Amino acid sequence: MYLDYVLEQLGELGPVTSRAMFGGHGLYLGDQFFAIVHRDRLYFKTDEESQGDYETRGSEPFRPSARQTLRTYWEVPADVVENPEAAVDWARDAVACAAGKATR
Repeated sequence: MYLDYVLEQLGELGPVTSRAMFGGHGLYLGDQFFAIVHRDRLYFKTDEESQGDYETRGSEPFRPSARQTLRTYWEVPADVVENPEAAVDWARDAVACAAGKATR
């Protein structure tokens, strides 16, 4: 299952938990909702600064339906997900965004 794979990749981040939502799962580190797993894709929380990293990599914002787009969650590039160290680095930025802290 893709959710299990993502949780394994993010193991070094800390105790990440998941809750069903949006027809997928929300990921939390403590009480910080920082990611969405939906239809075998991972989306991280972004802010104005970090969003550019996703855009330049060709990522798209989270669209749970044709009528709804969440522009603060962007798809994590596949090469980042496949590299646990990179996935954790990007996840740390997403957690900081969720907490309202600058990532840079």
